Amino acid sequence: MTEHTVLFVDDEENILNALKRALGHEKYRVLTAASGPEGLKMLEEHEVHVVVSDQRMPEMSGTEFLTHVMRRYPDVIRIVLSGFSDVGMITEAINRGNIYKFFPKPWNDEVLKMEIESALAHYELIHLNKSLHQKILDQNEELKRYSESLEETIRIKNQELEIQNKFFKLSWEILDNIPMPVIGVSEHGIVVLTNGAASRLSFDGRQITAGGDIADYFPEIVMEAFHSGLSGKTLSGVKDYAVGEEHFDIDMSPLSGKENRSSMILLFRRKTP
Repeated sequence: MTEHTVLFVDDEENILNALKRALGHEKYRVLTAASGPEGLKMLEEHEVHVVVSDQRMPEMSGTEFLTHVMRRYPDVIRIVLSGFSDVGMITEAINRGNIYKFFPKPWNDEVLKMEIESALAHYELIHLNKSLHQKILDQNEELKRYSESLEETIRIKNQELEIQNKFFKLSWEILDNIPMPVIGVSEHGIVVLTNGAASRLSFDGRQITAGGDIADYFPEIVMEAFHSGLSGKTLSGVKDYAVGEEHFDIDMSPLSGKENRSSMILLFRRKTP
């Protein structure tokens, strides 16, 4: 935490000396100025947290000086130290917000110490509230940026999905309309896709459909080739396989590549008589 600094402004040197003696052993630093203009110069040169000013000064009154302080350094806690004859003017300044508090002359050292400690605590509370408020603003701004970034990411992903869907739709239309029968089978032997040509084939009077077990449609010779292809031992296939009155060479290719064979594509190439 930054060391607290209290600035006292009074045109009477004996008053300033008395204040320094009374507060010289406190935890905060004490600065003094002999006039309002000198006090403003001190504020330019030092970080001040509390200003205590006399009211009756020749060049600039205390309330005038503290009004300048409020405009230039709004966070600084402003206090007037003056006689009771100025109470009406000082009360008006307090009501306008130019002044935080009024200390009467002559003062009690212990009461003055407690009041300055209270003013410093008030400064810290204001500073903390501002810091928390700024933190909330920063977090809201960060959340807004994250939300905008997320929306943009979702928009891009949606565009990508739309393109992929169009691509898959086009690919499926092409696959579905090629004249060679094509069957996709999962690693567990479940039929996952059949194109139009494959769905028109008759396997012992049955049409092969997605969701069925490949073993229900093909004999052992085809199943051995299928499992051999999944195991990665070789690119498998079956030659001259009869489906009804037609004969095909069945090529079996892994859908996920040689290193990760999770499904197979069965491509039926018709044999010409």
